[in-house]
Amino acid sequence: MAEKILIIDDDLDTLRLVGLMLQKQGYEIAAASNGRQGLLKVEEELPDLILLDVMMPDMDGYEVARRLRKSPETAKIPILMFTAKSQLDDKVTGFESGADDYLTKPTHPTELQAHVKALLARSVKPEKAEEDTSSAQKAFTIGVISARGGLGVSSTALNLGSYLNTGIGEETVIVELLSGLGTMGRDLGFSDLGGFSTLLRGAPEEITSEKIEEVLYEHESGLKVLPASEEPRDAELGAALSQIRAVFKELLSLSEFLVADFGAGLSSLNQALLPQCDLVVVVVEAFSNSIEHSKLLLANLFELGFEKEQVLVVLNNRIRSEMLLSMGQVKEKIDYPVTATFTPAPELYSQAIRQNRTAILHEPESMLTQQFKNLATVILEYKAKEG
Repeated sequence: MAEKILIIDDDLDTLRLVGLMLQKQGYEIAAASNGRQGLLKVEEELPDLILLDVMMPDMDGYEVARRLRKSPETAKIPILMFTAKSQLDDKVTGFESGADDYLTKPTHPTELQAHVKALLARSVKPEKAEEDTSSAQKAFTIGVISARGGLGVSSTALNLGSYLNTGIGEETVIVELLSGLGTMGRDLGFSDLGGFSTLLRGAPEEITSEKIEEVLYEHESGLKVLPASEEPRDAELGAALSQIRAVFKELLSLSEFLVADFGAGLSSLNQALLPQCDLVVVVVEAFSNSIEHSKLLLANLFELGFEKEQVLVVLNNRIRSEMLLSMGQVKEKIDYPVTATFTPAPELYSQAIRQNRTAILHEPESMLTQQFKNLATVILEYKAKEG
């Protein structure tokens, strides 16, 4: 995979020309036109190197570098300051702010390429550093997502995790990544659902596996859940990317399986975390517009680097309706294999919620439970094949 370089510069000509030059050298390029946008882009993209201008109107490059060095998520990303400020004091300030190298404009393209190549050669990618220092145990991770809301992503994630935990006997944790929109906690009868939000309001470096275990709920079935807050105002915490990354990283060491409810769409958060999943389950419904939207989501997932065998499509028929497309029509329209189909079971889901249980626990012999068993079997076969 090509190394990614983020260029932060308010000079659009520099963004365009330098970006094109580096692209021709085989690098993947991202760009930001000011300091604040650059900080957001770094969290979203986690580039291999940052090419940083100093003189920008809203926040200069020195301040951008200082903030990057304060965050554990970005502290080790190499920074090449590329600026017209050529005085010795400027360079000293740059290095004191956290720059790894300093190059003045204008410069010959060959010189810039040499500095970039040298920095990348001696740097360690943040993802690699995390892998090297993480626990030996890493949960097999399944992300559940849909192209748009209201398709039953949370119920799919919850019942899949429940079956893996009780039907297969594998220790499983479910995390609901929907700050301010949580439903799992109330459905399972948990109270005081602010634990996840409290973690997200703290500093990323303070998030440990011990603190996460303190706010994990254990259902009577043994299933462990980190439910999202249901306070609407907590939706703003979805932008706390560094904290959510830290939570996700620690969750990977706490169980055999991790099932993540990503909700709908490819937000910055979802794009940042989905690549850490071993498999992605895409929930679709049997309506033409929904299927077309889901095809776009599938294309985006492949652009994120997923292989076809890592993406499972499941058809969730939540209602009984003559307007639903047949299985054959769904397969033809989506032009992708359908791994599992869930038949409508609104009464079963409603009864289960009243008992604070998952649907498959409420009726272990139901057709719905068999359908989740079939999905779990496909997942286990993939896990076994990948080792």
